[in-house]
Amino acid sequence: MPTTLLTLRDSLTQLTLAPELGASLVNWVRLSDGLPLLRHSDEQALAAANPRRLACYPLLPWSNRIGGGGFATPAGWQALSANTEHEPLPIHGSAWQQSWQVVDMTSDSANLQLECQSPFPYRANLHVRLSDGCLRLTLHATHLGAQAAWYGLGFHPYLPRTAHTRLQAQAGGVWLCGEDKLSSHCSGLPAHWNFEEPTLLPQQLVDNAFTQWPGSARIIQADAGYQLVCEAQGSDIFLLFCPEAQHFFCFEPVTHPVNAHHLPGRPGLQLLAQGQSCQMSFTLRYQALAG
Repeated sequence: MPTTLLTLRDSLTQLTLAPELGASLVNWVRLSDGLPLLRHSDEQALAAANPRRLACYPLLPWSNRIGGGGFATPAGWQALSANTEHEPLPIHGSAWQQSWQVVDMTSDSANLQLECQSPFPYRANLHVRLSDGCLRLTLHATHLGAQAAWYGLGFHPYLPRTAHTRLQAQAGGVWLCGEDKLSSHCSGLPAHWNFEEPTLLPQQLVDNAFTQWPGSARIIQADAGYQLVCEAQGSDIFLLFCPEAQHFFCFEPVTHPVNAHHLPGRPGLQLLAQGQSCQMSFTLRYQALAG
């Protein structure tokens, strides 16, 4: 059965959404010429019905990987198993693998909702709004289970990458990982991962969480004549994923490092009792470059 798409539009851009596919963004384009501002999703990607082949999806109730077969909660052990065929560890929570419902919609905004039971009961809301080339995503989660549980949030946008794509994003440190792709320890920034000034993306694989992020960044696409000015609220960590020899990269605002459930102090996670909520938002603002 074909996937239902929602279309939002403002004065500069157009966005398509697939609520049934994990509340994924499918395509965000410049109206004047159809230029993709997020990674383009073609018909084959949409037919695959896999959010990891689309443009962006919400991360909830955690981001990235969790090791150890689960994690401890005040009520006992929360067991987890792998949730994809491609990864040996559970990854990115459960919201991205669920069908969301449309609560309301206008020409430039949509409010989506999810009632989920796995790995514990929660309600999620995603509000999407376009305004003069600005895409704003707000993710809200309420814990519904009788026993308290740990929560983390994030967004997973895929962005176009060329030989000239540059990133500007300040950070105070980076979580280094072992072969299992789980955070092992936090380190100072190596020179080749310092993006305080606009910097070309690394050619080697990067898949790490950067800490002490003030919540603002720029993604500069000079050859396409524009930049995205990014701002996050409720997030002081970004995960940068730069696969080798690919035409995309991911800049993911998140609330916690990889495998935070097993790190000392569970950095960035929130323990929510029944009825308690958490929230974060992420804004990408399109700006044409002069000249």
